[in-house]
Amino acid sequence: MDQRDRFLSEFRGEAIGSVSTQSSADEIFQNEVLRPILKLQNDLFIASFHNYISKYKRDFYTLSVEKKLTIIENAIQKDIKFRNALKGMIIALFTVDEYLLYIRNSSNLNKRMMNMLIERLKNQVQLFDQSLVG
Repeated sequence: MDQRDRFLSEFRGEAIGSVSTQSSADEIFQNEVLRPILKLQNDLFIASFHNYISKYKRDFYTLSVEKKLTIIENAIQKDIKFRNALKGMIIALFTVDEYLLYIRNSSNLNKRMMNMLIERLKNQVQLFDQSLVG
């Protein structure tokens, strides 16, 4: 393991969630790689979504919570540029070996990544209040 990979593994910390002998390869990757990265990058995702709102959804702050949740979901699922930027924020913290695992099953892992990120942002919708924008 080279210096970068060792640094990334230590920097991200331990797996989040349970990994057992019954866990699929995707579940193991999710809990050992994706969850720690999503937790680590949370503030960056929040800042990125604030930027998205300011550029594309100026009326976001006047909407109901339900509509805000829909906008979060649609932004990540349908705005390919935004989605790819978020994906890059995650993939950039993969080790080389993790990247090699990722590219073998990137379609399924991308779905997992984006669904987890959607839920993370939805669970923090209160942070997307106009009074918090700085």
